[in-house]
Amino acid sequence: MDIADISLHLLNFVAPAFFLALGLVGCARILGMKTPLVQYWWAQAAINFIVGCLALALGLWYFGSDGKMATYGLLTLSTALSQWVLARGWR
Repeated sequence: MDIADISLHLLNFVAPAFFLALGLVGCARILGMKTPLVQYWWAQAAINFIVGCLALALGLWYFGSDGKMATYGLLTLSTALSQWVLARGWR
């Protein structure tokens, strides 16, 4: 496998975390979230993206392959929890 194939595999692996992070921040802005812990949208998206990548990596480690529905469920729950914390949802 050459560097182009490795790059494409890596980009396809983290794509769900990237688009989910952007979608969560966008929906939070549209729905009028409270005063967030992090003011900048790009910083919130980056934090959600990192949390999502960690969830995907954990699923890859646990199951030995990517693309399992349990991994995507963990991705959804972990990024939603991250956005809830960033939006101070407990207040």
